[in-house]
Amino acid sequence: MCQVFGVSRSGYYNWVQHEPSDRKQSDERLKLEIKVAHIRTRETYGTRRLQTELAENGIIVGRDRLARLRKELRLRCKQKRKFRATTNPNHNLPGAPNLLNQTFAPTAPNQVWVEDLTYVATQEGWLYLAGIKHVYTCEIVGYAMGERMTKELTGKALFMALRSQLPPAGLIHHSDRGSQYCAYDYRVIQEQTGLKTSMSRKGNCYDNAPMESFWGTLKNESLSHYRFNNRDEAISVIREYIEIFYNRQRRHSRLGNISPAAFREKYHQMAA
Repeated sequence: MCQVFGVSRSGYYNWVQHEPSDRKQSDERLKLEIKVAHIRTRETYGTRRLQTELAENGIIVGRDRLARLRKELRLRCKQKRKFRATTNPNHNLPGAPNLLNQTFAPTAPNQVWVEDLTYVATQEGWLYLAGIKHVYTCEIVGYAMGERMTKELTGKALFMALRSQLPPAGLIHHSDRGSQYCAYDYRVIQEQTGLKTSMSRKGNCYDNAPMESFWGTLKNESLSHYRFNNRDEAISVIREYIEIFYNRQRRHSRLGNISPAAFREKYHQMAA
């Protein structure tokens, strides 16, 4: 046969010995699927969540093997960073007691919301973002963006959350002691809608850990990879991240590696 194809015997055996094994070929096919999943999940998943993502798309792979292939592909998930505090607690407005004391363990939807403000740099100037997180489902249920960090901005985020959730009276609404949350008009909204006001201790970011965690995730997985020319660009990216990816697609380990929307739907199916 070697004579027919014009190759030496040693050349033929060298080719046979270097033919990829079935395992090697399988690894190469898996690597392609892993790359696709890594991109689809915006380079944010470690081995555990990536394994779940692959399994739900019909690709079963052990965690050790997946970790090895990720290492060979040099795939890394984005590392978390922290946002700096934005609100100013130095004012004379009355605050509220801390009803949570770092216990973020609701047993059903719409028992606890947390709210906070942050800012995003653009070439046009700062963009301020107010957000409200549903602690049970991890969804961002209310948010608003604008040029100024005002009580009107936080009010818009609160109204969005109220319209989307229609919460029962007694829901704990937790924030820091910034003037935007202590303002009379804002407190009236809380009182009229039956919300219980809770506030962090002065200067203690851990008292609002779920919201601080979201800011870090937003910056790490999205905002830190952009240089915004203007506020409209930033608004578009933030809205897409929250509405399309974070609430509907991003897997949360605390929710059993499913998205907030899927977790909410699962809860209502079980409660029906």
